Amino acid sequence: MLRSMQMMVARGPGDRAQRFFDVLRAMLFYIDEFPERMHHPKESDLLFPRVVRAAPSVMATVEQLERDHMNGEKAVRELQHLLLAWELLGEQRKPEFEAQCQRYIQFYLEHMRLEETVILPEAAKVLTDADWKVLDAAFLQNRDPLAGRQAADPVYDRLFTRIVQQAPAPIGLGDA
Repeated sequence: MLRSMQMMVARGPGDRAQRFFDVLRAMLFYIDEFPERMHHPKESDLLFPRVVRAAPSVMATVEQLERDHMNGEKAVRELQHLLLAWELLGEQRKPEFEAQCQRYIQFYLEHMRLEETVILPEAAKVLTDADWKVLDAAFLQNRDPLAGRQAADPVYDRLFTRIVQQAPAPIGLGDA
């Protein structure tokens, strides 16, 4: 979703401004709804405590990731506001949105990098089968359609489908 947002912003609204803003709003809403409200709480409440108990050496990374979780929802909401300002108030608001969008994408990619290069490898080493059973059950309750799986709640499949169908090619399946 982040790379698609980046491509959408680089492409700009062109002559299909309404579709452009609709797609970006849907992308930001997806990020706010799925990762921020469903995925991150499971990491904070279930994954991180288990990993830190078994491997205290990752505590500094977990503290950073928790700060990211605390700031992420606010950051995506601010981005939604900046997008709306650009759409409703005009081009003079575009540079602020673009700059904040790039900062947000870099922030989020760094967050994911820490999870993938520090937390998950450590979890693979130290967590027990019982830990993984609890984690798998919790994370499967909210499957992410972006991961190629049908979401447990069909509203997220519909949202994902809407984004893919409306985003212009090659970002999505819509008209280029």
